[in-house]
Formats: sequence, structure tokens, C-alpha cells
Amino acid sequence: MYRFFKRAIDILISFLALLILFPVLLITAAAIKLESKGPVIFKQDRLGLDAKVFKIYKFRSMCVGAEHTGSGVYSGKGDARVTKVGRIIRATSIDELPQLVNILKGDMSLIGPRPPLTYHPWPVEEYTEDQLRMFSVRPGVTGWAQVNGRKDVEWNRRIELNCWYTENLSFWLDLKIFFISIFKVFTNADNENTKETATRKAPSAETSAKETELQEALTK
Repeated sequence: MYRFFKRAIDILISFLALLILFPVLLITAAAIKLESKGPVIFKQDRLGLDAKVFKIYKFRSMCVGAEHTGSGVYSGKGDARVTKVGRIIRATSIDELPQLVNILKGDMSLIGPRPPLTYHPWPVEEYTEDQLRMFSVRPGVTGWAQVNGRKDVEWNRRIELNCWYTENLSFWLDLKIFFISIFKVFTNADNENTKETATRKAPSAETSAKETELQEALTK
């Protein structure tokens, strides 16, 4: 029953948040547009409920095409690809606010596992049966893995935390995650990549080919 209640809460909170935060959204959009060329909203394919692909929305905090240059999906301290406005909205997590629209659309929830990229940490075909359990709920703007290390947690452990969340889903757990997330936003805790966090056993020949293609794309 809580899953239905959770969806109703998501719709109500995201709708009210969009109304209340509209001035912040407008100012942020104007600042991004004035500083650098390119779209205000960054759209990216992510894996959501039942591992289906959807477009996640964020305010663009980097130069256009950044994910295909430099360190790719990893962005550490002092990353030259991040714009001046981008540094501010990343530090305050304002860049995540457009995901309120994702929540209204039904792509996401306020609380849930963060949706991974379609190719990182690895393609969906390479998730184990146990790991696929993280896709049994809608992905969230924040989640159990985020309040237990956020960007500094290795992906296998991150997925374990996400799976634990799906098995222990409750109103009180979501409330706990919500308030811890607010604290982490205000303190900017665990909000920088300090190392690569995707590690796994030796890949198959097919996987190696995919990684080679990705690496070539990143260096072009």
C-alpha cells in the first residue's frame, strides 16, 4: 500500500516545489544561458523502473559535450569542464531541481535508488539477478546509497545499498533519507568524485569491445 501512497506524496511535493521554487529555476536558467552557449537543460539516458530507459533532466553545469571529453563520466574537484555557474548549482544541488518534472511524469520518485547511466557502471545486461532488484522501484532524486557515502561509494556497494532499500521500503525510511539528504546538501558532504568507483571482474569479450568503442568515443 505504501507504494501507492508514496506516488501520491511524490506528485504533491514535486508540484508544490515547482511552484515555490519557480523564481530559483528562472534565475538559474538565465544564469546558465548568459554564461555559456548551449541548452539550459541537460538531458541524459538513465535506467529507471524495471530497467527501462528514460531521459533525466538536470540544469547544465558543464560545457556542452563534457561527458565525451576529459575524464568522461567522472568529475572531480577543479574540473575545467564545469562552468562558474555550474560550480554553484552543483554545490547547492540546484542542478538536480529539474528532476521534479521527472517525478511528475512518473519517471522518478523523490526518494529511491539514483538511476545509473545506460552504460555506466556497466550495461544492464551485465547486472546480476540480485543487482537487478534495485530497478524494482522508481529511481529517486536522493536515496539510501546517497546518504551512506554518495559519490565516494564503490558501485557494487552502492547497488547493495539500493537493493537493501527496495527490500525495506517504508515511510519512516524515506523520511529518514529525506532529512539526512537535506543535511548533506547544506554541508555539501560527499559531493565530489575522489576516484573511479566502478570496479568489477574481468569483462567478457563483448564487454571489452563495448568499452573500447566508448573509450574511442571519449577521445574523439
